[in-house]
Amino acid sequence: MPDGSLSLPARLCLLAWDTTRNELTGEPHLHHLVRAGALTELAQRELLVDDDGIATPADMDSHTGDAVLDGLLELVRESRPHHWRGWVPLHARVTLDAVREQLAAEGYLRAEKRRVLALFPTVEYALERVAAVDALRERARQVLEGPVPTAEVSDRDAALVTLAAAAELRTLVPREERGLHKDRLAELAERGGAAGPAMRKVGEELRAALTSAAAPTGA
Repeated sequence: MPDGSLSLPARLCLLAWDTTRNELTGEPHLHHLVRAGALTELAQRELLVDDDGIATPADMDSHTGDAVLDGLLELVRESRPHHWRGWVPLHARVTLDAVREQLAAEGYLRAEKRRVLALFPTVEYALERVAAVDALRERARQVLEGPVPTAEVSDRDAALVTLAAAAELRTLVPREERGLHKDRLAELAERGGAAGPAMRKVGEELRAALTSAAAPTGA
């Protein structure tokens, strides 16, 4: 993937930008997607492990060096135990806000301070590095559609695409294409769980949480 140094949650946040309109898509569930990406990366790094369905820190001292991932890892350590699915919505906006701040600091986004009703300060973000996001999306589409064999797709790229598809992120999978890539996504999900049954189970739980969040109310 382009900009491979970026974390999985950061890349998911960038992937949600519609570069033709310079606006963020995926609301109101983008924070769930970004949180699921952070949980996935921590699991892939084996800093969070599965303990009978519970997201559990592997130890009390390890860090990634990434402020967003380390912030979530600290939150999990300090909180009572939760299943993976439970961590997707829990305080998820904290993770999204941290990712946006990080991307602004690295020049991908531009932060614009405003006041709501001329009273309440808020921060809005605009996309700065359009070409980088277009390249990220093009590569993600190649992973989704092929022709690269799934065996040659990295765990991180497989997770990026399967999580975005589970969240019905329209910048990757337009509404009219939903359902067209089921077989490929199933193969990518298996690739994302190549580390073993525990990682496969984690992926299933996180994708299920995103699919549930994206479903229309009452569906």
